[in-house]
Amino acid sequence: MGKRIRRDEVVRITGARASLTDDVRGRQRRYIISMSIRTLCVILAVVLWNVERPLAVVALVGGAILPYIAVVIANAGRENAPGLPSSFVGEQPRPMIGPPPAPEPGEEPRPEPVTLVGEAEERRPEQG
Repeated sequence: MGKRIRRDEVVRITGARASLTDDVRGRQRRYIISMSIRTLCVILAVVLWNVERPLAVVALVGGAILPYIAVVIANAGRENAPGLPSSFVGEQPRPMIGPPPAPEPGEEPRPEPVTLVGEAEERRPEQG
């Protein structure tokens, strides 16, 4: 007949974000993984200190830097909302307006456009 969907499986049919609970859970998971790696680096530095000092120093530096990286990753914020379904039409670009057409030979030229600032005033012909 059709594809069967398990009852506990959720199908996303909208452009909505994941729930706040799922987002917080994912950020907590990333933070715990980063802190676990940091703990392993510090333990490795202690174990290797008298055996392989340069490698122990590298592990110690990694253990010192990882908390800052973990905090930045954990506080990165929520995911961006997925794009809208393709049935929506985005904003259309505005057409470009070209210069006014040149007057035909023998035709009077059009008056220059006036930009009004403040109150509108009547345009008087120049005397000369």
